[in-house]
Amino acid sequence: MAHALDIARWDLECEFNNTDHRTELNGVERLIVRRGQSFTINLHLRSGVYQPGGSALDLTVETGPQPSDQYGTQASFGLTDQIDTSRWSAAITSPPGNMVSLSICSPPDAPIGRWRLTLGQGGRVDFVLLYNPWCTGDVVYMDSEEKLREYILAQDGIIYRGGWKYPIPTPWNYGQFEDGILNACLRILDMNPKCLRNPGKDASGRRNPIYVSRVLSAMVNCNDDKGVLQGRWTDDYDGGVSPLSWKGSVEILRNWDTNACQPVRFGQCWVFAAVACSVSRALGIPCRLVTNYNSAHDTNSNLVIERYVDENGQLVQKSRDMIWNYHCWVENWMTRPDLKPGFDGWQVMDPTPQEKSEGVYCCGPIPLKAIKEGELTDKYDAPFVFAEVNADVHTFMKRKDGSTKKIISSVHVGLKISTKSVGSDRREDITHLYKYPEGSDEEREAFTKANHQNKLLQQQDNAGLLIVIKVSTEMRKGCDFDVFAVITNNTPNEKKCRLVFGSRAVSYNGILGENCGFKDLLNVQLAPGEEKRVALRMNYSKYAENLTEDNLIRLAALLLDYGTQEAYLAVRNVVLVNPEIKVRILGEPKENRKLAAEITLQNPLPVPLQNCCFTVEGSNLTGGQVVTERLNSTVEPGQDAKVKIYFTPTHSGLRKLVVDFDSNKLCHVKGYRNVIIGK
Repeated sequence: MAHALDIARWDLECEFNNTDHRTELNGVERLIVRRGQSFTINLHLRSGVYQPGGSALDLTVETGPQPSDQYGTQASFGLTDQIDTSRWSAAITSPPGNMVSLSICSPPDAPIGRWRLTLGQGGRVDFVLLYNPWCTGDVVYMDSEEKLREYILAQDGIIYRGGWKYPIPTPWNYGQFEDGILNACLRILDMNPKCLRNPGKDASGRRNPIYVSRVLSAMVNCNDDKGVLQGRWTDDYDGGVSPLSWKGSVEILRNWDTNACQPVRFGQCWVFAAVACSVSRALGIPCRLVTNYNSAHDTNSNLVIERYVDENGQLVQKSRDMIWNYHCWVENWMTRPDLKPGFDGWQVMDPTPQEKSEGVYCCGPIPLKAIKEGELTDKYDAPFVFAEVNADVHTFMKRKDGSTKKIISSVHVGLKISTKSVGSDRREDITHLYKYPEGSDEEREAFTKANHQNKLLQQQDNAGLLIVIKVSTEMRKGCDFDVFAVITNNTPNEKKCRLVFGSRAVSYNGILGENCGFKDLLNVQLAPGEEKRVALRMNYSKYAENLTEDNLIRLAALLLDYGTQEAYLAVRNVVLVNPEIKVRILGEPKENRKLAAEITLQNPLPVPLQNCCFTVEGSNLTGGQVVTERLNSTVEPGQDAKVKIYFTPTHSGLRKLVVDFDSNKLCHVKGYRNVIIGK
């Protein structure tokens, strides 16, 4: 008969195990391992020695408040000759003696979260179990080491903002391995309403990344629960800070976790998506952040965005349907055994609260393939995401007498869908993963499946007059510049027209602000085949006070043909470019050695800058803190704002130092510098 091992003490070998499981950046003070992969505990015996076949050890593992064999949240097992990776198992891997190396393995579908391990009669060990995208048996398995370095291990990235004609890369510090962040991520799961209602069932559900992704989509916003972020899409940020002030997820998650799960104020789409990306990567789900330019917000699921303009071509808000200049969400990587074959891989998950799904503000996960193929009955929320990238846009003019008339306008949604490239800061265009080429047979087939009749019936309506808006190559904030309405008469007849050419500040989600410049020409004459360029001067003195923090101006040119009474509309959003922040690293970057960065920004405005402030942060660079440096002096036009900031890197490798500059006239300018830290 086998004798139970008499254990005096044990060593969790956290540094070895965490490094082996690629979790060491979380720290090596506690055991953090991935499912489907064995880890080792060294047992020191009080008496006797381990003998193969002559020694026994009963082990029990449990997770959640109501552990049960039936739900997979509890398991009891003993020693076997070798590890079985398909279930909870344990084997001795050391020779006979009074120190025993115990190897333990979880199944690749075990629920993630905090687990308790009981060794024999007395020893209890706590550990954290995460998803394992390196394990072929895990549904989040990804077969590329290079992609896993990007989508799990990279602690910083690039978010694309601006406009589809001028995507602006914005650095972000995901910081998923910074101190306290994993605890905050596990707390998000514990605070979700499904867990509070039925904790035993929720703990079991955590085996499934589909379930967890849907929970995260709801919990990153606070609309129905004790979620992380509160959204605000006006210029009033009283009681919080502008979404543009955030440089990373660490401060947001820490604020939520340390303030009794009170929502952090405020977020907008890229902030919601970035926090969701941090949490997904922390839990072990490969994740990337995606930007969709000209993103449709279809509130009534008819795949049509109806826009109304007045007789000056300016938008009037008559419908909740909107076109956002851009919208950000995340994609999580997993198989979809709940759907028919062919829908594994990237899944859209959108934590920005826009519309309710099953009574809750959440969206996804839905396979990219389902969006591309027009399979709108697949789970979850396919019609909404399909509309974001494919909706048809109908524009109507609302006259002063109350009547409306459809006008000819060419506006496309779902443009230049972008994400950061693997292993570099270049932009990768992934539009082809969401849509077939415009006009292709496959596109028509997808629209047929999706019952997108408007697109199928659409004819290219060109009545012979063409109007487009052209702009300068680069429009810098602080400069005066020209924009042009270019009108072409492709008919054999002379045309007499009225041209209304206007500009207004606009926020990234389509809400219009004040006038920035306007021109109304009552008598524009065009000979057959003639092209005319009409310039509109954009003066800093006029647009400066009206711009939102998004630095966007909406140009609208409305052409009215007196002869046919047809109306033609061209619309274009322009992005005003902020000045570049220059970062110079002083000294040789090495682990645990103090380093300085000289940070400079030249004032491009014709007015002085006051209350200037630089803030920086970077994973494994600034100790998980935001470093702030203020300037006491005024920075005159053309002068440099310059500071020196000190920090001590803690880990080697490629890191991003993320910088934000703020002042009275120039708000939240972003910059970054990649730093290679040596050992």
